[in-house]
Amino acid sequence: MASVFLYGLVLFFKLQGTLCIVSAVGELVVLEGQSVSIPCHYNSQYIHHVKYWCQGKLINFCTTLARTDDPNVISSGNGRVSIIDDPAQHVFTVTMRELKEADSGWYWCGVEVGNMWTADVTESLHIKVIHGMSVLHSRVSGEEGSSVDIQCLYSEKHRESPKKWCRNGDLSSCVVTDSSGTYISRSVIITDNKSGAFTVTMKGLERKDTGWYWCAAGQQQVSIHVSVTLRPTTAAPTQDIKLTTAHPPTAMESHSHHVWTSPLLFCGAALLVVTVILIAFKVWEKYRKRHKQRCTEEPNTSLMVCQVYPVRDRGWKNTTSLVFLNSSNQQEQMS
Repeated sequence: MASVFLYGLVLFFKLQGTLCIVSAVGELVVLEGQSVSIPCHYNSQYIHHVKYWCQGKLINFCTTLARTDDPNVISSGNGRVSIIDDPAQHVFTVTMRELKEADSGWYWCGVEVGNMWTADVTESLHIKVIHGMSVLHSRVSGEEGSSVDIQCLYSEKHRESPKKWCRNGDLSSCVVTDSSGTYISRSVIITDNKSGAFTVTMKGLERKDTGWYWCAAGQQQVSIHVSVTLRPTTAAPTQDIKLTTAHPPTAMESHSHHVWTSPLLFCGAALLVVTVILIAFKVWEKYRKRHKQRCTEEPNTSLMVCQVYPVRDRGWKNTTSLVFLNSSNQQEQMS
């Protein structure tokens, strides 16, 4: 009876250490031959503690596959398991590669606490490795006239199986890869890398291509929906209207304008003065000629007779005669 009580007490302390300390995903379903990464989160007080990954239904009897204090030493797992701790993010990540059906089972994220009265902090999850298929994205879309790629994943069992691509409800649309793992046509290309995934490329998409499809390997298949959207219409080019605005002249432009304006103004003024003088001279000359006088000296006398033409007369008619004494002073005055 005492041993049962003691075992119950120890179990109580162990369970107490497992509450809300480490968290991980609850269950994973993985295709055979694929890889999976599991993040295990822990509290900040366990930054410097050893983290480990083990396999088994019960934590007390699980088999350790990887430890952070010596990640290169793996007791079981054949080198397909790795563990990396990130103290800054309070998470360590376990990666399992090339999973097989035998890898299905319970696993534990664990943090060593280091004393007999307190259990290691742990969290369990279940991994199920299956034969079959899956897709990277169950819905894809592309513009009209473009192309889309669909990633179809398959388990190791179907590595050598022919791969198919069909439109749902139309078996006549199915296309199958050849022995090299390829199929090529005008609208569909299939390439299989024999490593757990094959790619289907649909080219020159049309609106009628919208619908459900499925990719298959052996007897396994998985559905994908393809949506074809309208290509965006390009707007008609608009004519650019360039507006020019007057801007104030720079200092250099102002100086240059001033340098050229002053001589032009001076030359213009001088030309105007010369023109006015010439016009005045022409008017005076014309006036003088129209008032021309003709003088003759009377023989044997000291008299000089001058005939003056009025402004309105153009001949020798209606002339007026003036008589002057013929002296040198008078002659100078007449001239």
